[in-house]
Amino acid sequence: MQEPQRSFAPRERLDGEVAVIIGGTGAIGLATARRVAALGARVVLLQRGAPEAAAPALAQLPGGGHRALQASVTDSAALRAAAQTVEREVGRATVLVNCAGFTRAVPAADLDGLDDALIDDIFATNWRGGFAAIRAFAPQMKAAGESVVVNVSSIAAFTGLGSNLAYAAAKAASDALTRALAKTLAPQIRCLAVSPGVVDTGFVPGRDAAFNHRVGATIPLQRVGVADDVAAAIVACCTTLRYATGSVIVADGGRHLG
Repeated sequence: MQEPQRSFAPRERLDGEVAVIIGGTGAIGLATARRVAALGARVVLLQRGAPEAAAPALAQLPGGGHRALQASVTDSAALRAAAQTVEREVGRATVLVNCAGFTRAVPAADLDGLDDALIDDIFATNWRGGFAAIRAFAPQMKAAGESVVVNVSSIAAFTGLGSNLAYAAAKAASDALTRALAKTLAPQIRCLAVSPGVVDTGFVPGRDAAFNHRVGATIPLQRVGVADDVAAAIVACCTTLRYATGSVIVADGGRHLG
């Protein structure tokens, strides 16, 4: 049977799409959920906590048919079960956004501060978890025929600077995963990454308003990012940049320019 022709033409709406957002109750995940829901997608928020804990987040989403499911990215069996529930009860996922992450600030020169347990936790959440989510949802996304995965990365992947060296390495690995899967899952699934710099979300403990003000002054666009800056880039991957795959979209206000 011949594969259908795909236009990959830009579109303005996501009506009929099912968007699964891993880490959907975090700042970037929820900002993305609001945007894709406003464009007509049904949203599934996947998060570690009980589904009831996501009620305030779900209440912020326009439209209807949204729901929350519990699954930790470090639990591959739970991700597979969540994927089955989505396909059975909501419909095939066509958008998968990997927003879940974890880090802790450790200066690059503090080699002993980056202990083995922290390294393992960072890779389990920031790389293995993203891969496991794609692995769980890929069969239904391939069957849907025109789907997209967006991995939330970081400019730390190529600057080498960030909350710690393991986080930078995990995000570099995520970018490599994005490029590899863009080849192996094509043409049914496109894979892209969005790379923020400093984002005012509380993701890295200890970064307060004074930190944001100080760092913002060094960025060409004169402020640190907000969650919606990253969400807008993620949505562009789903709507406008539909002939792109394997690319890393930098949305950092120019911070990577040094």
